[in-house]
Amino acid sequence: MWVLIISELLVFGAGLLAFMAVRLTDPLGFAEAQTYLHRTGAALNTAVLVSSGFLAALAHVWHIAGHRVQARLALIAAATFGVVFLGFKSLEYADKAAQGIAWDSHTFFTFYYLLTGFHAAHVVAGIVLLLAVAWKDTHQNIEAAGQFWHMVDLVWVLLFPVIYLLG
Repeated sequence: MWVLIISELLVFGAGLLAFMAVRLTDPLGFAEAQTYLHRTGAALNTAVLVSSGFLAALAHVWHIAGHRVQARLALIAAATFGVVFLGFKSLEYADKAAQGIAWDSHTFFTFYYLLTGFHAAHVVAGIVLLLAVAWKDTHQNIEAAGQFWHMVDLVWVLLFPVIYLLG
């Protein structure tokens, strides 16, 4: 799991570095494109995903304490919060599409869709993993799923300020 996590962090890190490097070539264009994003919605979505990470960690603690039912429910709740995150992200994508903003509208949006879409794919994988582990809840499975889910959280906590807040 750690090899996967480190490799994924390297891929996302390279994407973020490329985003910031290209931003230097067109700071005004990137700043203008960024105004089309919903910062408040993204901040709320950050709270949803971080809460999900808390539930995944709680599942691990409860499983160690022998509270398997609570651990399973926490894993299911964490996955549900992941679905909520994807729902909000889908609404954001739909809003961009309604405004005629696509991946090729501006370089900013190329990176926006690439990075947030790749992250969303990891959220989907994490949801599947959390639900599978809720069903097959060994200590090792819960720990590995939690590690992956925390990597997904960490990536979003890095994507959010770089894409939505840096001016």
